[in-house]
Amino acid sequence: MGENVQTRIKNLLAKKTVGSLVQVAGWIRTRRDTGGFSFLEVNDGSCLANIQVIADGSLANYEAEIRKLSAGCSVMVEGTLQASPAKGQDVEILAAEVVVVGWADPEHYPLQKKRHSFEFLREISHLRPRTNALGAVARVRSRMSYAVHTFFQERGFCQVHTPIITTSDCEGAGEMFQLTAMETSLKGEEAGPQDFFGRKAGLTVSGQLQAEVYALALGNVYTFGPTFRAENSNTSRHLAEFWMIEPEMAFCDLRGNMRIAEDLLKYLLNDVITHCPDDMDLFDRFIEKGLLAKLRGVMEQDFAHITYTEAVDRLLQAQKKFEFQVRWGVDLQSEHERYLTEEVFLRPLIVTDYPATIKPFYMRVNDDGRTVAAMDILVPGIGEIIGGSQREERLDVLTARMATAGINTADYAWYLDLRRYGTVPHAGFGLGFERLIQFVSGMANIRETIPFPRTPGFAPC
Repeated sequence: MGENVQTRIKNLLAKKTVGSLVQVAGWIRTRRDTGGFSFLEVNDGSCLANIQVIADGSLANYEAEIRKLSAGCSVMVEGTLQASPAKGQDVEILAAEVVVVGWADPEHYPLQKKRHSFEFLREISHLRPRTNALGAVARVRSRMSYAVHTFFQERGFCQVHTPIITTSDCEGAGEMFQLTAMETSLKGEEAGPQDFFGRKAGLTVSGQLQAEVYALALGNVYTFGPTFRAENSNTSRHLAEFWMIEPEMAFCDLRGNMRIAEDLLKYLLNDVITHCPDDMDLFDRFIEKGLLAKLRGVMEQDFAHITYTEAVDRLLQAQKKFEFQVRWGVDLQSEHERYLTEEVFLRPLIVTDYPATIKPFYMRVNDDGRTVAAMDILVPGIGEIIGGSQREERLDVLTARMATAGINTADYAWYLDLRRYGTVPHAGFGLGFERLIQFVSGMANIRETIPFPRTPGFAPC
């Protein structure tokens, strides 16, 4: 049909062409009959608002079809665009023809005109994008994906497609989904699992290591793709499959890394508020009260800075009881991160210089020998949203750290070569896309931020 309803109607209004013949196609949200005609609320998914269609009783299929339409039915409508006397809408369509494309039995169609819980909607993930809230999430997710690419492309970054199947464990925590192939004998009997690639391989937990390869050839690069974690975390903040934004910058230190990360976050928030106002207003009114004010607070303030050691000192002095004990050398928990952003600094916070013992092998060791040049960006309401570091560019230090971590350096010979041949300071970070969507939408559970959530014991569609 070309342009979606929202774009087409806006263009017609801009040209002051009320009275024009228009065509729309979409799904019925509701039907109301009165005085020999029906009001049909039609939505094509392009925006939050429906378009009201007036179907007169004189239409040829009025009694046989139009009066039987119910939520979920799909229709194609042709009619005249006219000014609407009703509140909340500028125009409506006086139908000349309503073609029923597909029926939805009202006795079995699970989406009725009432509010459904998100838990229920997860059980029908193939239908939940037809709801207002999940449709809004999908549109916001699409817009933010576009904005991610725009941000990096405008700044000269080159996108790199890193492998989904990898032989390297970036985090070194053994949380990869291992891949095997079942071979069969000539008799058709299973011969057991085989290493398809001739060595152990798994689904990637990060594209960072491979992105470093291209950063040390092209300068500034980024990867934006799916990643996987085989950890049994059945929480509102974890997914087994999720998308990661991972830029990698050559000739860049931790300070430059923090600047790009802060700029990216502010750019994305500004873009979605500007281009998805109706969807963001829905989230602000029905999902999280005060959401827009919170997001604008992130956009309009400089981020605070504090070292990990200073953060631990602040937490130890807090007149508050935490569920998890605070001490130097232990990673900060969500409750600690939220306390710092929501009760101490009252704005986004960048924590730097974490203990080397709790961070991956590739992070650059600071001069004190105890900490690494790492940074986490914490935001109110969610805690950590970005994590990154300056990478260890010194071959001897990197080799020693890998040995301490029990990593077989022979498996990472290619990674060490990057330090042998023309090494340079470089840095990067990771931004979990679903965590970002959760922050932007105010959704309490991260499973509402991705079309088809994968969690322990749950993989619909």
